[in-house]
Amino acid sequence: MKAAFVTSLLLLASGLLSSCATTGTTGSTSGQLSSSVASIPAVQARNAQIANEPKGDFYYGRRWYTDGTRYWGYLRRPGQTWLDAKLVIMDESSMKQPDRLPEVGNGPVHGFDHNYEYKIWGSYTGVLAYDPNSNFKVPKFRLSRYEVVNKRPGFLFYPGEPYDRRKLPPKHPPIPR
Repeated sequence: MKAAFVTSLLLLASGLLSSCATTGTTGSTSGQLSSSVASIPAVQARNAQIANEPKGDFYYGRRWYTDGTRYWGYLRRPGQTWLDAKLVIMDESSMKQPDRLPEVGNGPVHGFDHNYEYKIWGSYTGVLAYDPNSNFKVPKFRLSRYEVVNKRPGFLFYPGEPYDRRKLPPKHPPIPR
């Protein structure tokens, strides 16, 4: 029974990946992907937790690291689902982002915190920043404070989602023209 459930989830995930698309200029995934993901029981359970999480003047952030890129990860307001999150580049003029470390070395390096969940304080600058390594234009967020919420929060968009530090994230903004 458990193996059949896992197999079903993997088939659903592979179908979702093949149908993932961006539309318009909102940076959201297609409606088909959003509605398909939202119907997964584990996503529904997590969204119920999100609906009851502490509210405030901050964002929840989830680090998404990809080799060579300069975007930081995803931000969402308390109560919003991860499907509503925005991929951002951090403006470090007020303070350094959580993982500002060397990109190579013997100890922890830049990107060590992939998938960590943070509480993030700050504001959007109103500027779209271009990341040439991903070919994305994403909102710039001026960081003023952060704290780690969870180092192992589980999946971001759906259970079993693949992660490859050399591939772009599954939900991203439209490619600039």
